Amino acid sequence: MTEQYSTKSFFRHMPNALLARYFNERGLFGDIDFSAMKEGKPDELFQAWLVLPVNQRSDMDAAFRDIYEMSCEKGFLAIINEAEWQMQETPDDLKAFVEKLSALSNHYERAMITFLDHNSFWKGATRFYHADSLPYWRKRKNMSHNKAAVDEASLNQLAEAIRYYFHHTEGRGNNCVVEPFRRGNLDYYFAYPEDYSQQNIEWVDGEFDRRPHTPAFEIIYVYSQKEGSLDLNFRGSTKAVEPLQGMFANAILKLDELPPDPKDERIYDLSLLLRKDFDFIYDVGSGIGEINVKKLRLSSQVKKGERITLEADPSQDSDAVYDLLDQIGKAIPLNIYNLTQVELSASVSVDPNKPAKQITFRVTHPNSCSLKYDELGLKLRNMLALSGIEPKEPVKSTQGKKVIVTYEGD
Repeated sequence: MTEQYSTKSFFRHMPNALLARYFNERGLFGDIDFSAMKEGKPDELFQAWLVLPVNQRSDMDAAFRDIYEMSCEKGFLAIINEAEWQMQETPDDLKAFVEKLSALSNHYERAMITFLDHNSFWKGATRFYHADSLPYWRKRKNMSHNKAAVDEASLNQLAEAIRYYFHHTEGRGNNCVVEPFRRGNLDYYFAYPEDYSQQNIEWVDGEFDRRPHTPAFEIIYVYSQKEGSLDLNFRGSTKAVEPLQGMFANAILKLDELPPDPKDERIYDLSLLLRKDFDFIYDVGSGIGEINVKKLRLSSQVKKGERITLEADPSQDSDAVYDLLDQIGKAIPLNIYNLTQVELSASVSVDPNKPAKQITFRVTHPNSCSLKYDELGLKLRNMLALSGIEPKEPVKSTQGKKVIVTYEGD
């Protein structure tokens, strides 16, 4: 959802009949004739909304914000993913559910109908949507192919390990809860340890003051039994990454110790992007349009830590950054520098009836990429692979005494 949330914007986008259902079920606004209210013109409703007590509005506003966030294609896919898991034993019911939502006129209706009529799907769907929006996942391979445990004892074991670690290393994490979800062939685990107490300036019942509260911070695991891999998203010290992986291996995969992590041998070939005439390759129908280089970072081979960063606006001239490179090359011997980071701008169409989205992302040597693992991110990662920038995963096989190295997709 690109448009910033506001209550009035939510009312404007949501069909009046669904707004009527939501409020009638809560015994509110019975004197408003929603059927007579013009669609997209919720002035009467908004004025009535402003009269409600603040505490009553706050709870509903939080729900509206979630519904608004989920009112998009990515939110709809997350709803379907959760429904597929919960309705796996009743495929006819699943088919009917998907057809019912697909027949609705827009994603606002789909999100609200799910919230009102299929609320058991809501929690998992919102978790998936949130996870899809996060960048910088850390992948670990060689995690065995054991089935992931989801029993209460295993979840409590993981929660207790996380709680103990952060309590003794950082002084936070006094409490922790872990929630498991299944999405296709992947197992998701959302952990919420207790964070440090904070004081926020806020209004409560008309009083303005600093009020203490204790939030949670977030740790997300995504395990693929088929691949034997574990993705981790944790916004904190890198020192905690391996211990967190070890806790998962022990509590959920029932491994005695964390398996060794094979070195990721993939290296982005950024040198290709030093050529002004380089052509990006992508699938027809991917929605990817123009791709431009916005920034180049050059690192010295001679003096450690010495870098040159070139940045230009490609909206008027797609070769602007390369013109800068040519100018720099007249004064500095560029052959003693390696290209170690590139920032790209891509135009991607996701809806033929809407303007293309502009996505900016970075690719950094040796194998770091800021793209997310959502639908757009996966399309652009595939573009990098097809263009020869992101190499294919090496697969080694032995025949006799020879070692033959091939690449997936060959």
